[in-house]
Amino acid sequence: MSTPTALELPAGVRRTTIRTARGAFAALEAIPASGVCEREAALLVPGYTGSKEDFIAILDLLADGSRQVFAIDMRGQFETAGTQDAGGYAASALGADILAIMHETGAMHLVGHSYGGLIGREAALAEGGAGFASFTLMSSGPAALTGPRARELRAMLAALGLADEPGAGPPPEPADLQAGIADIWRVHLEPQAVAAAVPAPIVAFLARRMLANDPSGLVLMARHMLAAPDRTAELAQLDLPILVIYGEDDNAWSPAAQEKMAQRLGARRLCIPAAVHSPAVEAPATTASALTQFWDAAEAPPLPRPAAVTQTA
Repeated sequence: MSTPTALELPAGVRRTTIRTARGAFAALEAIPASGVCEREAALLVPGYTGSKEDFIAILDLLADGSRQVFAIDMRGQFETAGTQDAGGYAASALGADILAIMHETGAMHLVGHSYGGLIGREAALAEGGAGFASFTLMSSGPAALTGPRARELRAMLAALGLADEPGAGPPPEPADLQAGIADIWRVHLEPQAVAAAVPAPIVAFLARRMLANDPSGLVLMARHMLAAPDRTAELAQLDLPILVIYGEDDNAWSPAAQEKMAQRLGARRLCIPAAVHSPAVEAPATTASALTQFWDAAEAPPLPRPAAVTQTA
């Protein structure tokens, strides 16, 4: 899970609720210090077990680029309510949520971190790129999660007594799932955070966030991450500026896999030295600068073609 290094909101950043036709979503909103937004707005989507707080370190830096920036909790994450309809956690449904939020906020730049990248891709493909100024995949891969992180997800599902296949049936009763997730936090995740010297207030936040997630949503999202199809070729067909950004030590999708994905997309690519799976936390200045430059370039009007020159004898 992404682990914020601080929870205090910078100046110009506030907590808000984005109300859409598909429901209400908890969010952080950042605006320029001048109050004047001269650039297109942006929406940041967190990864699995993450939240809007994962972007605290970059929100004011991005807003300083004269734009309004939103970070959200997806459906069932932390402070956004879940749903009793299992179909509400399908990738297409979560993508529709993102489109509704973009419509409501006017955001045209979309950034998806990790699992949020897979969901952002669903949103972009559903609209054929229409209404998007750009799309950024941050520490996200082309298809299903593999390697150590995939083994961790399967171990979590197994600890809950569940299979990992998407069609393996509905999760158990929420109360039973909640108790199982609480055990996973207490036995595995909390000791890991303490061993990594995460400050006590941050550990307390991680506990509150983990236990606030809709347990059914955690299961259904995990199953999707383990079975997501490769839709890179479809995404490459869109007339859409794309940035692929990741840490050189990413331990989810490998840097090599993300580099290859960027090549297939014809996308701009940035590998951040010394960063792992959460560049917005581990290298906020570099990440914010890269996003701002990419967004500014995406908004720049195309250069006019030079006029034809007719030579006469």
